[in-house]
Amino acid sequence: MANTSTTELLEALASEIGENVYIDIAKWHLYLSDAKMHTVVAEQLYPLITSNGVNEDRVTEILTSIPVKIAGGRKEISLIDLLPLQCQVILVDILEKYQRQM
Repeated sequence: MANTSTTELLEALASEIGENVYIDIAKWHLYLSDAKMHTVVAEQLYPLITSNGVNEDRVTEILTSIPVKIAGGRKEISLIDLLPLQCQVILVDILEKYQRQM
């Protein structure tokens, strides 16, 4: 991945996040790609990869800062509150994999 451009790397990261991480609402799984949130999440987390700063606490902090509008935008919930713990672990694993490949 060392020869991959930043744009290509971000697209690949967003794609992998979108296919593997989901929002859980009443046991319904809405993958981030379907929710059109995978790119935003990848863009927010990408600096952790480039700075060798991937750790669970930092990922949680960033996910907490990403708002998800619900009810037609009348309310916002932090993304961290919609992700099951398993998806948070998967997300950290994805980031660590990209970090190792850089």
